[in-house]
Amino acid sequence: MAEFPHPERARLGRSNAPRSTVAGFPVSILRCFVALVLSAIFVPAVALVLALLAGCAVGPNYKRPTVDSPSTFRSENADTNQTELAWWQVYQDPTLQSLIREALTNNYDLRIAVARVEQARAFAMQARSGFFPSATYQGNVSRGRNDVFGSAFPDKGATVSSAVVTMNAFWEVDLWGRVRRLNESARAQLLASDQGRRGVRLTLLSDVATAYFQLLELDQELEIASRTTNSFAESLRIFNQRVQGGTASALESSRAEAALDDAAATVPAIRQRISATEYQLCVLLGRNPGPIERPNPLLSQGMPQVPSGLPSALLQRRPDILETEQLLHSANAQIGVAVAEFFPKIGLTALLGKVSPELSAFTAGSGNAWGIAAEGSGPIFQGGRLVGQYRQAKAARDEADLQYRQTVLNAFREVSDALVSRQELAEVRQHQASQVHSLESAVKLSSERYVAGKAGYYEVLEAQQQLFPSELNLARTERDELLAMVNLYKALGGGWPQETNTVVAQRKSNPARAK
Repeated sequence: MAEFPHPERARLGRSNAPRSTVAGFPVSILRCFVALVLSAIFVPAVALVLALLAGCAVGPNYKRPTVDSPSTFRSENADTNQTELAWWQVYQDPTLQSLIREALTNNYDLRIAVARVEQARAFAMQARSGFFPSATYQGNVSRGRNDVFGSAFPDKGATVSSAVVTMNAFWEVDLWGRVRRLNESARAQLLASDQGRRGVRLTLLSDVATAYFQLLELDQELEIASRTTNSFAESLRIFNQRVQGGTASALESSRAEAALDDAAATVPAIRQRISATEYQLCVLLGRNPGPIERPNPLLSQGMPQVPSGLPSALLQRRPDILETEQLLHSANAQIGVAVAEFFPKIGLTALLGKVSPELSAFTAGSGNAWGIAAEGSGPIFQGGRLVGQYRQAKAARDEADLQYRQTVLNAFREVSDALVSRQELAEVRQHQASQVHSLESAVKLSSERYVAGKAGYYEVLEAQQQLFPSELNLARTERDELLAMVNLYKALGGGWPQETNTVVAQRKSNPARAK
C-alpha cells in the first residue's frame, strides 16, 4: 500500500491545508468514503453472497458413474475387512523391509510425484483466490510541458510536475458460479495428483519387491547352474577314467565335455542378469549402481495367504481408479466454467488515492481521489468460440468418463488374473517339484548303474540334461508364485485384509518341495 505524507509534513508544506486530516485526507472525506463503501459495496455484497449461497452454479453437478462390477472374482475367498497393513512385513524378511524403507525415502519417481502434488496444491490456491477481492496499487510522478498524466494541460506553455498514488480493489461477483466451478475443478485436480502419488508409491513398492525376488531367484539359478556344472565335470572325470582304462570310447567323454560346456556357459549369463537386476533395484532405491546384500535365499520366503476384497471395494482403494474419478470430476466442473462464459461477468471496483497536477498541492485535501463502481461485461458475438469451448468441455468430460470405466474394468481384470495365477502357479510348482525329485533319483540311479556297468553313458547324460532345466523351471515358478502375490497386492490397491495376514509354514528345502 502506498505511504502517504505525514500530516505534519503536509501542514509545513501548505499553510492552508485542513487541520483535521488522517494521512493527508480530511476526516470528513474519509468518513464519507467509509460510509459509501459500506453502503454501496459491503451491504449489497453480503446480500449477494447470501443469495448465491442459496442458489447453485451453472453446469452439471458431479455424480459418480454407475459401474457394473462383478459380485465376486474367480478363485476368490471374499472378505470385506479391508484394513490396510504394511504388506511386505508378512514375508518376515528384514532385508526386503529395509530396501522398501530406503526406496520410500530416496526414490526419485516418488519425490517427483510429491512435487507434482505441491504444484497442484499451489494451482488450487490460485483458483481459490477468485473468491476474494484483489487489490493493487499504482503510483506515478512526472514533470513536463503542456502535459499532465499524458493529456494536455489547460495552461498553455506551462511546465508543471504531477503525481498520482492510488489503490484499486476489484471483486468479481460469482453470480453464475464460474469461480466456484474453477475452484471445484482445481480441488479435483489436486486430489487426482495425490492419488497419482499413491499410485507411484504403490508401483514403487511392487517394483522393489519384484526386483528383490528376481534377485533371489537368480541366486538360486546360479547355485543350480554351478552345481550342475560340477555334476557334469564329475561325469566327465568318470568317462575319462574309463576311456583311459579302455572300457569306454572317446565319444562318451566328448558328449560329457559338450554337456559340461553347455552348463558352464549359463553361469556368466546368470551373473550378468544378476548385475543388471541389482542396478535396476539401485535405481529404485535412489542410490548409485552397486551390489545388493541379500542373506536370505528364495526358499526362506513365506507364502502369505491373502484373500481379496469385494470387487466394489476396489472403487475405494485403487489409486488409479480414484485418480481417474477425480479427473472426471474436474472435467465435469469445466463444463460449468464453459457455460458461465455465456453469461455476463459482474464486478465491484473501488479506488482510493491522491491525484494532483502540482507536487506542491499533493498533500492538500483537494488532491484526494476515491471512487466506487459496479461493472459488467458479457459476450454478444464471439464467432462460435464460446460454443466451441463448451463442446470441447463436454467431449473432455465424456473422454474422462470412458477412461474411468476402462480403468475400473482393467482393475477387475488384473485382480482376477492375479488370483488365478496365484492358484494355478501353486499347482504347477507341486508338479515341477515332483518332477525334480524324480529326476534327481534318476540321475543317482543312472550314475550307479553306469559305474556298475549296467547302463550306458547316454542314460546318465540324458538324466542329467533333463534335471538341469527342470530345476531352473522350478526356481522360476517359485519366483513367479511370489510375484503373483506382489501383483495381487498391487491389483487390490495396497494392503491386505488384516485378519488374514498370516504366513503359512515356510517351505522346507526338501527334495519334494511340493508343500
